[in-house]
Amino acid sequence: MTPPGGTSLTVRDAALVAGTGILAMAPLAVFANFGVLENLVTEDDAARTAQDIRGSEALFRFGAVALFLVAVLDVVVAWALRVFFQPAHEGIATLAAWFRLAYAAVLRVAVTQFAGALPPAKDAESLGAYSADQLDAEALMRINAFHDIWDAGLIFFGVHLLLLGLLAFRSGYVPRVLGVLLALAGLGYLVDSLGAFLSSGYSAEAAVFTGVGELILMIWLLTKGRNIGSRLPIQAETAP
Repeated sequence: MTPPGGTSLTVRDAALVAGTGILAMAPLAVFANFGVLENLVTEDDAARTAQDIRGSEALFRFGAVALFLVAVLDVVVAWALRVFFQPAHEGIATLAAWFRLAYAAVLRVAVTQFAGALPPAKDAESLGAYSADQLDAEALMRINAFHDIWDAGLIFFGVHLLLLGLLAFRSGYVPRVLGVLLALAGLGYLVDSLGAFLSSGYSAEAAVFTGVGELILMIWLLTKGRNIGSRLPIQAETAP
């Protein structure tokens, strides 16, 4: 049983926290991906990449900070979504939160690799033990490691979204269509991540088309989700 009082306010607050967290992550992720990575990293061209990083050091540092903040916000959102979906099924909600926390941890490791590209790119002339070409290659290798680790972490994120889709579909207080969209978003991430891992020539980006579920979830949480207290189901499964 879910008490009409007590839990309702917590669920409303959790919707606001989760929606705000996702909203805050969006510009940070866009900036890091398109403002930094797309501008400063040239695939298979270590010298050009290192040169661009040296020429835009401040931008590169801001990109690393933005990615770190995304990882921190993922922890906050994981907790808030667990609270929000707990009335639907506590066990599944907790499992979904753990998968997002695992993704946040992997992203944090990836960001370490990303930030580690700056020293070799910046100090190519001062580190006499290595040639400039070797240091440029080291910088690009770290950027590539960042991408590989992040792609692997997106497997956890995809499972997280699949579980959220299941919770939304069965909750009784979230539109079922949103549950379907979240599940599709999760499948998109899984297809992309596993495809990139299994085939070096994989180039499809399914998540670009299916990721609309995340955007709609954010909008719904901020506009409708924080008002669902009075519409919570009288009975909710809280055991796995």
